[in-house]
Amino acid sequence: MADYYEILGVSKDASKDEIKSAFRKRARELHPDVNKAPDAEEKFKELGKAYETLSDDNKRATYDRYGEDGLKNAGFDTGGPFASGFGNLNDIFETFFGNFGGFGFGPQDPNAPQRGDDLRYDIKIKFEDAVFGIEKEIKFQHLEVCPDCHGSGAQAGSQPKVCPQCNGTGQVQHITRTPLGSFSQISVCPNCHGSGQVIDKPCQACSGHGQISKERSVHIKIPAGVDNMSKMRVSGEGDCGINGGPNGDLFVVIHVEPSKYYKRDGINVITELEISPAQAVIGDKISVKTLYGEHELEIKSGTQFGDIVKIKAGGIPVISRPSQKGDHIVILKVKTPTNLNEIERNLYKQLYEMQTGKQAKDDKSIMSKVKGVFK
Repeated sequence: MADYYEILGVSKDASKDEIKSAFRKRARELHPDVNKAPDAEEKFKELGKAYETLSDDNKRATYDRYGEDGLKNAGFDTGGPFASGFGNLNDIFETFFGNFGGFGFGPQDPNAPQRGDDLRYDIKIKFEDAVFGIEKEIKFQHLEVCPDCHGSGAQAGSQPKVCPQCNGTGQVQHITRTPLGSFSQISVCPNCHGSGQVIDKPCQACSGHGQISKERSVHIKIPAGVDNMSKMRVSGEGDCGINGGPNGDLFVVIHVEPSKYYKRDGINVITELEISPAQAVIGDKISVKTLYGEHELEIKSGTQFGDIVKIKAGGIPVISRPSQKGDHIVILKVKTPTNLNEIERNLYKQLYEMQTGKQAKDDKSIMSKVKGVFK
């Protein structure tokens, strides 16, 4: 992603007013109602994401020092309302700046088709399910077009009427005269609440809203290799649109339970393996548990504490290329033995005397020396 300052077209020492002014100017150019370029909506979201970060002192300071990754590590929401895909783009714009009239776009047609809202569904899966993928049936509530009134909000046999107060525009204009001149303010019509229509006989099924809440069941396929907080987009499964507009989307957020045995590092997995001093010195072959079954691991002679052994392709599949996998990294831990029998104590005593040229005094001093050597 491009630098936030470059997106807004300001310098890194720009003031808040300069940042706000730059955003207003660029928003006018990129808003999809004005700019019909295929990438206008995406650029508009990036613009909002940049403004949201640089207009917040804490986020801006973190971004200046560490960049976008620093924002994520600091726990800031780097998606934000502009970039996450949740909600209607026009609603976002209005929430941030008020009505479009202040930006010169003019009144919007309240009866124009509007896209439905996106929804979020959080799902928890096991570590192994994230590795190999899993299919799930999920249930959630979303808005559907009322089957009784077909979205009109009016009882069968009746129709909504044009609002007499705003003449169907959904907005009213107030003019205030002052010594400095007349000022015009546009606000939502209080009679129809911006719809441009009034309903004399509301539909009983939906209470005049034109939409009803209904439980929806969807079958989803979670691909192998997903990580914690990964998002899946299920097109058209969000809330229904208004005035014939398209449905929103459903975003499934995946929460992966941590494993007691494996630690994930990107597409690699890490485990620890304890070996004895004798195995470290002489070498050995040990069977270890992997994601894909038991694997015979070779311990080389002279292994040191903390040495690693890689099991190629024993890690997490790459989502875009499932045949490609990360590695399984085994960290070797040389464990000092305890509760030795008489034969073992004598052997360690002999080893100590051979390596140091000193005579071992007692078992306590021998074991403390041995622990020091192998640690």
